[in-house]
Amino acid sequence: MMCNLLAWGTVAALLAVPLTAPAAMWDLDPAHTSVQFSVRHLMVSNVRGEFAKTSGSVQADESDPAHAKIEATIDAASVSTRIEKRDTHLRSPDFLDVAKYPTITFVSTKIEAAGSGHFKVTGDLTLHGVTRPVVLDVQGPTPEIKDPWGKTRAGAQATTTINRKDFGLIWNQTLDAGGVAVGDEVAITIDVEATKRVATGTNPTSPDVAIAATSARSGSPGTVVGRR
Repeated sequence: MMCNLLAWGTVAALLAVPLTAPAAMWDLDPAHTSVQFSVRHLMVSNVRGEFAKTSGSVQADESDPAHAKIEATIDAASVSTRIEKRDTHLRSPDFLDVAKYPTITFVSTKIEAAGSGHFKVTGDLTLHGVTRPVVLDVQGPTPEIKDPWGKTRAGAQATTTINRKDFGLIWNQTLDAGGVAVGDEVAITIDVEATKRVATGTNPTSPDVAIAATSARSGSPGTVVGRR
């Protein structure tokens, strides 16, 4: 009798202890993630541009977002301001020097809640071969959704401002009337869309497989509609 009570007590205790859920892994969707920047030009307007190639991942702790880990890599040569001559100058040793420093990276070191749906993400930004801490002001993440192809998606937006001279980007020209051609402060906006990585051991159904399965059940040929 006593042994049975001890056995049931042990089972109850084990059931009462919550199992630690594995961290969910998310991958940035390069086709729907953008890194945009804005800098003053001739002290009268702003020049805006973006980096077209970004990759990265988020290791999310769903029970405590502060334990998440974010890593991102930007292809420095993918910089675009829609003016090829200017883009070539930005890729040159005067600015990004992409031949020597082909990537820009960010690795989070601390995540703090800052209100509902709002986080402060501190991390190491490596730009032009220089690594410095920056703080991202993050809105999100959004609620998870399922896309038409069965993938789980979520998004967020992050903003920050850096001084380009802190990263060795010091090129400038002095204007005859005073002032400089390029401002020092660079405003950055990052729009992120990420897909949840499928857990190991599962067998997700691709769009083509789903279409084939539907066709087999119905006895009719499948039609691909809205392929991504």
